[in-house]
Amino acid sequence: MRIRATVAVVSGALALSAFAVPAAQAEDDRSWSAPQPFSASQPSKAESGKAKSSFGATAKAGAAKITHAVLNGGKPAVAGTKSPQTYSLSVTASAPSGVSDMFAYVWRGSSIDDPNSYGINQNEDVSKCTVVNATTTTCKMTVTFDPAFLYNVDAGSWTIGAAALTNDGDVIENYSVAKTSLQRFSKLTVNAGPEPVKKGATLTVTGKLTRAHWDTGTYKGYTNQPVKLQFKKKGATSYTTVKTVTSSSTGALKTTVKASADGNWRYSFAGTSTTPAVTVAGDFVDVK
Repeated sequence: MRIRATVAVVSGALALSAFAVPAAQAEDDRSWSAPQPFSASQPSKAESGKAKSSFGATAKAGAAKITHAVLNGGKPAVAGTKSPQTYSLSVTASAPSGVSDMFAYVWRGSSIDDPNSYGINQNEDVSKCTVVNATTTTCKMTVTFDPAFLYNVDAGSWTIGAAALTNDGDVIENYSVAKTSLQRFSKLTVNAGPEPVKKGATLTVTGKLTRAHWDTGTYKGYTNQPVKLQFKKKGATSYTTVKTVTSSSTGALKTTVKASADGNWRYSFAGTSTTPAVTVAGDFVDVK
């Protein structure tokens, strides 16, 4: 297992005050605490000096609420093995007095206070907020998934949480506004041969399906997965599926077909909940 430095993943300059939920620790070398971006002493922008309630208070008898959140436009986030990947996040909240500010994060685990839960806070110190109407505001921010702090078990479902500050100085919190997902980046190769090949002869098509292995920081074979072998005849505009091949214990793909015409051969993988779909560029074979 790769050794990684312990880190508390929090936003830069926002002052986070004391919070009842304990720090959560996933695996044995990373830690995270559900953030408290708005302290009891912090007024809303509209209050200019008046602070009325502590984090977690329900504004105006429950009328205030965080209503919507979406990461990456509703599509799964994907991370490889090297570069951190940053994705957009949008959160909407409403309150009778209006909403002044918001802070968001993504996390995974059985509950927010589970010691094995793990989360990632928004990158920005201040969210970019747009007033929709007198009661509703939408804020935009980003979160970054860094492979250096991910494990294979982190692939799959994540939860979007957020806190909002009303113009009355009340704070709304919702640990589970919406769901999102994180996937392990996938790669696919193909090689058809021999080239050229006689018409009617056997053509062997090999390849390999791999995906990010965050535990080791490398790519490893994705085993026992159905992958479509597809062919596009020279002059055609689309591919047709010839057969389905199952990846081996190393992710390897291998099958044979009869060479009938010039054209491109490729493999195409439909993806899973933890791994995105991938299709490799076609390998052209000249049939004599």
